[in-house]
Amino acid sequence: MLGPIFMRELTTVPRQASHYGTRAALLGLLTILGITSYQASIGFDRDPNLGEVARYGELIFQLSVYVELVLLMFFSTLSAASAVSQEKDRRTFILLLITDMRDYEIVLGKLLGSLLPITAMLLVSIPVLSLYLLLGGIDVTQVLQAGAVLLMTAYAAGSLGGLVALWRERTFQALALSVLFLVLYFCLALSIGVVGPMIAADADWPTIQAYFDPVRAMATVIQAPAEGWSSLPPAYGFALTMLGFCTLMNLFGMSKLRKWNPSGEPIIQREGKDHDPEANLSQDQLKDFRSKAHAAPGDVRGIWENPILWREINTLAYGRRPVLVKVAFGIVLALILYFSVSQLYQPGGKPMFAAAYGLVPLAIISLLLISAQAVTSITSERDGGTLDVLLVTDVSPREFVFGKILGVLYNTKEYVIPPLLLAIFYACVGLLTKTDPDATFGERFGNNFLPLIAVVGSLLLLFAFVMALGIHVALQIINSRLAIVNTLGTVFFLSVGTLIAIYVIVINGGSFANQWVSFIAFLVLGIGGLWWVLTGNRPAPALTVGSVVCPLAMFYCVTNILIAKPGTEESADPIVPFVALAASFGFTIYAMILPLVTEFDVALGRTTVANEE
Repeated sequence: MLGPIFMRELTTVPRQASHYGTRAALLGLLTILGITSYQASIGFDRDPNLGEVARYGELIFQLSVYVELVLLMFFSTLSAASAVSQEKDRRTFILLLITDMRDYEIVLGKLLGSLLPITAMLLVSIPVLSLYLLLGGIDVTQVLQAGAVLLMTAYAAGSLGGLVALWRERTFQALALSVLFLVLYFCLALSIGVVGPMIAADADWPTIQAYFDPVRAMATVIQAPAEGWSSLPPAYGFALTMLGFCTLMNLFGMSKLRKWNPSGEPIIQREGKDHDPEANLSQDQLKDFRSKAHAAPGDVRGIWENPILWREINTLAYGRRPVLVKVAFGIVLALILYFSVSQLYQPGGKPMFAAAYGLVPLAIISLLLISAQAVTSITSERDGGTLDVLLVTDVSPREFVFGKILGVLYNTKEYVIPPLLLAIFYACVGLLTKTDPDATFGERFGNNFLPLIAVVGSLLLLFAFVMALGIHVALQIINSRLAIVNTLGTVFFLSVGTLIAIYVIVINGGSFANQWVSFIAFLVLGIGGLWWVLTGNRPAPALTVGSVVCPLAMFYCVTNILIAKPGTEESADPIVPFVALAASFGFTIYAMILPLVTEFDVALGRTTVANEE
């Protein structure tokens, strides 16, 4: 009923080794969360009573569903968008349109097929959530409501990613717009709780917001009233709302499928002899005409010394309307700045870690967009069949690699500059370290100068790391969809995993001694995942060292920041963690770039014939 596309995915997905690996990874993550929450709430040095066990059951349930919610939203959007974009890059999507498949078979087949592994992961996690019932603190209805929220969130996010990918013709635009639209939707959902009371104060706006906001809907599941809901629980209301959104987005995608696609394909009409410009020319005129003719219309454009960099900057290599991504990012940037700056003027004063309110979300979004640009700069070439053409030209490996890196930097300058300017603003107002409120501007900036150097340097280093990571992974992995998932997944886990570590430290009072086992487990998981992404099927000693030192450096910086408490009298010297971060990530960047520049064929997994010049 759903067509051959979905049936192919249904048949082939369970045969893939990654299908079992992702499920095992999810169960391992839930196990680590269970150990962490047990140490944070009870500890292994004594036997808990029934009340402590019930509180532990509620805590582990809360951690598990929130972590799953974040993972499902991100990877559902990414999977659905990349599934359609990869077909477009390979020029195979047009082949689907000329078959006898109906529009709903193409749209729903790609959507449900791409979300099939994610659905399997969700079904695996439901029995784990059900086991928490044995601990107490939650009941069966909470598990059912959490499952409904998780399932419909995944399919709504996937429908958004699939719709954007059907609309845009380039992979980068599809990925970037999907992520930015997801952030914009969250901002709109949060605005319901702020704007709603101004319109009608007597309405139940928190419940209405829960119908649209997955985080708020999950909060109503965890903090359910003891007497139960008098009407439809907000979790089920959210599920019905998301079902309506899924239906509308997919129906709209079906209606626009053949209008949006093929996009940018000029139709060239065959001309007869009467329209042949060479038909009535003499031999001398014909030679002169052909000598002046060139393939592209218009004036001949001069090529730079590095043709790769020239193409990245001066052509439409990433779509006809890349400004759409920048406009969407500008809207998200304005909302983040409004929220973060408004926190500085609250009646209760500036909150602790006030600088993180703006820098953290903005840096995460910028890292995702930059890494998406980097990885798609290679995968688009490979899927379009132009990468092999470039490799047989006289373009040197150095020109290719640095042309791509500088091209990515130029095309993402709008995402690189705002976090740096925001860090400078926080330094000017004295938020990066403890500053006297009555200090002059010069004194505030002087006290925050070293922290500013550390923050700006760390941001630039992370931007360079994700650029090198995207190019390295895309050249190493032939499957474009897998390369995109590995690159963006690494950046996502690098940021979200750090936030989870921060949250665990905070809920346990900042004590590392009480939960060192959990942190070792987090480090082992992070080191193993980064090693798998960096080395793949071609292990290298330098990349192995980099996969070990990078998570250690991130962990050291997080603990240093939290224990030092920036913005208080206990603030420590920020240069030491910055040096640790620079040494580890700088070494890893060097280990990724050097083989591409010096041993390009080996880095691509190619071999040369013996005695070949």
